[in-house]
Amino acid sequence: MAMPERDPEKGADKDSGFDLEQGLFSHLLELRSRLMKAIACVVIVLVCLVPFANRLYGWLAEPLVKRLPHGAHMIATQVASPFLTPLKFAFYIALFASMPVIVYQLWAFVSPGLYRHEKRLARPLLVASVLLFYCGCAFAYFLVLPAAFHFLTMVTPPGVEMMTDITHYLDFVMLVFFAFGLCFEIPVIQVIVAATGLVSLQKLKSWRRYAIVAAAAVAAIITPPDITSMLLLLVPMVILYEMGLVAVRVLVKPKPAPDAAGQSY
Repeated sequence: MAMPERDPEKGADKDSGFDLEQGLFSHLLELRSRLMKAIACVVIVLVCLVPFANRLYGWLAEPLVKRLPHGAHMIATQVASPFLTPLKFAFYIALFASMPVIVYQLWAFVSPGLYRHEKRLARPLLVASVLLFYCGCAFAYFLVLPAAFHFLTMVTPPGVEMMTDITHYLDFVMLVFFAFGLCFEIPVIQVIVAATGLVSLQKLKSWRRYAIVAAAAVAAIITPPDITSMLLLLVPMVILYEMGLVAVRVLVKPKPAPDAAGQSY
């Protein structure tokens, strides 16, 4: 009995489909492994921080507590807030502290598919993004929050006793940290948009005055309603914009102009 002839094209299609399925499955397995390592790092750091959760929250509340009027104090309006709020802050710290590991796992998953020049640009951007985010959070804690709370305690109406809920305070401070961390990413954003060809260095320079106006608007929106806090964000954003121009000049190579002789053909 004659065996049916095998169509080589169908066999090739079947093999290519099988290889594609196997490749996708292996990528999913690697992605799961990277995610599990990142989550494990966060959990380990969190477990180490749990015994110090109350002390860490006291460190977070220090900019406000030092500026409260005599006899005033923070309060907990919910039954479980004294227990859950410090744990919530410990989780945030664990997440922030594990960010280098999370970024590394992301890089290890993505880097095999990048070209050499893309890797050369991505490495400093990843490191700079993490460091700038940390700098933004530190800047907000050591400079912005003390000035903002000093202003808020000074403008408290007579007869009103300032007693802040610990959960609301945590949410407010983490929002400020996140906002300042993102604002400090300006140089990274400039390098990315320049590297992708969306804008050129000359265009970024010409947009300087508009960037200052936009920075003033952002500072007015996300900072407490006092001029000191606004300037404390506006000035670093302007400086970071200038630093971004320098980073674009160093890291992003300008594309060569098309050859006129080549265009004639």
